[in-house]
Order: sequence, then C-alpha cells, then structure tokens
Amino acid sequence: MKRTSYHHGDLRATLMAACLRLIESEGLTAVSLRRVAREAGVSSGAPYHHFADRAALLSALSVDGFQRLAEELIATRAQASSPLAALTELAAAYVRFSRENPALFRLMFRPELSQPDKHPDAAHAGDTAFGVLADTVSECVAAGQLPANQADTLAVAWWSLGHGLASLWLDGHLEKRSEQLGTSAPDLVDEIMRAFTALVATRT
Repeated sequence: MKRTSYHHGDLRATLMAACLRLIESEGLTAVSLRRVAREAGVSSGAPYHHFADRAALLSALSVDGFQRLAEELIATRAQASSPLAALTELAAAYVRFSRENPALFRLMFRPELSQPDKHPDAAHAGDTAFGVLADTVSECVAAGQLPANQADTLAVAWWSLGHGLASLWLDGHLEKRSEQLGTSAPDLVDEIMRAFTALVATRT
C-alpha cells in the first residue's frame, strides 16, 4: 500500500480505523502493529508514536466503541417519553449498535480488555456506558416505577438481557427464533423488553 503522510493528530484515528478494518475482514488474530501500519499506508514505526503495543491499540478501539455506544444511549434516553419507556428503547439501541458494529462490539467485551488494572481507560468507558442504563433505572425508582431496594440488581439485569439479545442476534439465533414466531428480530427485541419491563414494574 502506498505510504501516506498524516498530521500527528490524524494518525491515531487512521491507525484505529485500519485496525478495525483488519478485524472486520480477517479477525483479531490478524492484528499486529506492523500489519496495521501496512493497512494504514504508513511506516512500520509510526504506530509506536501513539500505541505502546498491540494491546494498547485494541484498548483504544474498545474505548472508542464504548464512547460511541454511550452517545447513542444518551441520545435514545433523551427522546424517550418516560424513564420506564427509555429502558425498552435503550435495550433496542444497544442491540442495534451491536448489529451495526459487530466486530467492534465483540472486541469491546474481550475479557483481556475488561481488566481495570491493565486497561483502566477501557474499563472506565465501559462503566460510563453502563451508567446511562443505571441512571435510567434510578429515574424509574424516583418516579415510583421500579422497586428501590433492587435498583442495582435491575440495572445489571437489563444490561444482561440486552447483551444476551445482542449476542443471540449476532450469532444468528434471534432471527431464526423470530421467524418461527412470525415476527422480526427487532420487533421480538422490543416485545421481550416490554414484557420484562412490565413484569418488573408490577412489583412496585
């Protein structure tokens, strides 16, 4: 690939984009700093100006993914008619993000990138995205729509359900099941989340 010159601030983003392209086309095992440099069209030493090693590059991609996810969740919550309605819509947005960014989504939840002692920025970005959901659950509690004594547990439960649906969809299982039920995968996600929300809300 032809060598390209970049402003210092652009190189980091260019390398991250090249890394994601490699993951999408060839998988995570294809990623090395040398290979990413080749994909980006820069010298083999260029990545070291921004990333100490392969893990640092992957961690930066994870941070970017969680930041993008958090932005989408915040925008979704802002448009919801109520905190309780927002919970269903947040789950749908979470699943949609995974569908639109499958390689990035899988990377974001790699066990080796979820260790706060090794990748504090990635862990913090993940906590921030989760915080959007947790704050929404707290708003439901304040409005008397969810039980206060289970707020923390319910936040994890909603995340777990949304993440499970996202994983099932990415692996092709949700579409198969939705066809058997005579509906679409997006509609099935909404129906599941509404049913779960209604079930929990009746306990208040």
